[in-house]
Amino acid sequence: MIRRIAASICVAAVIFCVGCRKETRKDYARQLPEGQVALRKITDPLKIPDFSPAWDNRDGLLQSIDYSLDYLAHPSSKEFFPYLDVDHDRAQQSLTIIKDILLSSTSGKDMNTKIRAKFEVYESVGCDDQGTVLFTGYCQPIYEASLERTDVFRYPLYKLPNDLVKDEYGTPKGRKTADGNIVPYYSRKEIETQGLMDGTELIWLKDRFSAFVVHVQGSAKFRLPDGSFYDVGYAGKTDHEYVSVGQLLVKDGKIPADELSLRKIREYFEANPQDLDAYLWQNECYVFFRHVEGGPYGCLGVPVTPYRSLATDKDVYPRACLSFIQTKVPRYDGGTIVTSDFQSFLLDQDRGGAIRSAGRADIFMGTGDTAEELAGRTRQEGRVYYLFLKPEFVMPKVSMR
Repeated sequence: MIRRIAASICVAAVIFCVGCRKETRKDYARQLPEGQVALRKITDPLKIPDFSPAWDNRDGLLQSIDYSLDYLAHPSSKEFFPYLDVDHDRAQQSLTIIKDILLSSTSGKDMNTKIRAKFEVYESVGCDDQGTVLFTGYCQPIYEASLERTDVFRYPLYKLPNDLVKDEYGTPKGRKTADGNIVPYYSRKEIETQGLMDGTELIWLKDRFSAFVVHVQGSAKFRLPDGSFYDVGYAGKTDHEYVSVGQLLVKDGKIPADELSLRKIREYFEANPQDLDAYLWQNECYVFFRHVEGGPYGCLGVPVTPYRSLATDKDVYPRACLSFIQTKVPRYDGGTIVTSDFQSFLLDQDRGGAIRSAGRADIFMGTGDTAEELAGRTRQEGRVYYLFLKPEFVMPKVSMR
C-alpha cells in the first residue's frame, strides 16, 4: 500500500512550526494512555456543532468520499475496525449516506437537519482532554530535478533500502544486520556523509534544502530537463524520531517566532548555508521514495484531495472516515495572505509521521508553490469531530450462501 505522501514522515507545518508563540504551553504531542483512542461520543445534543457552514465549501468532497469508499471496499481495511462501537459496515454506510444527504440537500440548514437526524457525532479529546487540536498543513511541492546526476543536480532522493525493517503496518523498526539482528537505522548525518546509499538514487535535485523539504512533505512533482514531469511518493522512513528544524531556529533566535514560515527558513539557509549541517542533521529522521503515477497518495493508497484530506495518528483515529473540522487557515486575498475561518468536512485519509497524538492533525493543501507557501504558514488550534450513522439506520449485512 502506498504510504503517506507527506505525513508518514515529517510534516511540513510541524517542521516549520509556523506561528509558534512563546506563551504556548499546551503539549500537542501528549500521548494517550495505552489502549485509549482519540474520539468520544457526544451525548449532549447542545455540544454537537452546526454543520451548515460547510455547505458553502463542498468542492471535491464527493470525490474524496468516493476515495475513502474505495479504500473501505478492500478486505484489508476491515482489520482496523471496530473503532469504539463503529464496525466496518457502519463506517462504510456512514459515507454512503452522507453522500446521499449532500446530493439531496437544498441548503446548509437542510443538510444540518438531515445529518443531526441520522448521525451520531464523536469529538476528539485533543491534546488536553478538552478537544484542543493543533492543525498544520502539508502539500506536494514542484521542483526541478534530473534522473541523472549532473553538475547542477547533485542532491539525491533515495529508494527504499533492503535492510530497512518495517512491521505489517509500515512502522519502521530499524536496520537488519548481516547476523539477523535489528539495530537503529543510520542517522541522517551518516547517510549523507558516508555514501551508505550509493547506487540507490532515485532522482537528483538542485539544492539540498529542497531535497530536505521533500522529506518533510513525503512526495513531490519534479520537472525534468526535457520538460516532462516525474512524481515521487513516500516509500518508508527510518526509525529515528523527528526533530523540528523550525523550532530549533526559533529557539536559537535565528528567526522570530511570529515570522516563521517555509519561505523564511529557506531564506535563512540561503544566507547561511554553513548552518545546514548543524540544523538538518539534528532531524535524524530520513525518508525514502518511489516513483508513482498520478496521485499524490495518502497512507490508505488512495489520492489525497486539497482541503479534503486529513492526516492524523492512525493508531488513535479511524481510517477513511468523515471528519468535520473547525479552525483557521491562510489564504490569498488579492495577493495578500490572510487567515480566515475554515469549517469543513474532510476525510481521514493520511498518516502524519511526526503526528503521534490526538492533539495534532494535518490538512493537505494541494500541489505547487502556492500550496507550499500556505502549508508552511498553517498552524492554528481548532476542533475535530467525526460523524457515524446512528445504529438504527445501519442496514444489516445480507449473508451470501
